Amino acid sequence: MTSDQDELSVHDAVRAVRTDSRRRQVLRAAATVMQRTGFHQMSMQALADEAGVSVGLIYKYFGGKEDVLLATIISILESFRDQLAPAMETAGDDPVERLVAGMRRYIEIVDENIDAVTLTYRESRTLDRAGRDRIKELEVSTSAPLREVLEDGIAAGVMNDVDVDLMVFDLLLLAHGWALKHWHFGALYSLDEYIRLQIRFVLNTILPAERRDDYAHLVR
Repeated sequence: MTSDQDELSVHDAVRAVRTDSRRRQVLRAAATVMQRTGFHQMSMQALADEAGVSVGLIYKYFGGKEDVLLATIISILESFRDQLAPAMETAGDDPVERLVAGMRRYIEIVDENIDAVTLTYRESRTLDRAGRDRIKELEVSTSAPLREVLEDGIAAGVMNDVDVDLMVFDLLLLAHGWALKHWHFGALYSLDEYIRLQIRFVLNTILPAERRDDYAHLVR
């Protein structure tokens, strides 16, 4: 590769990083503005002011408000998808330990993106059918690690034979509850306390009585 090609490659990489950073900057601002005013009341100028960029720059990356909304929702779902499995892998091979690590990281991501999570529930109905289908696909892929670890735990005999579909749904609702009812739970519990109590609730549901002593350090 010539020096000119090397310089071009570095230039392209820097430009890609800058573009990604700008997009994320706009999406963070969009979550804040839409949480404050709602999607329909959000103006592109208000979004630009919140993000500290020009309206023209926003249109460079997004076709309009609908594109911004979809990208904002996709961004939060991709955070769950990309961060959940690695967090669970660090817990080792035990399905219960992996489930706990997954629950903890999921709720932490919710806490890091409270405005965006709330926005997902409130405004996703605004999307067209293609957008809603994309969101559904991401929700399925996001929950896959939790589904797999539940199936592994049931097969290994360390978890009760629960309805996996229903349990995954319940786990997501418990996590999202930190954002959706933060006005209530945030006044009662710290993030760590909320996570600990929800983990205890779930483990007391899925662990057979004869296995609970093995995981007493998790049900505390």
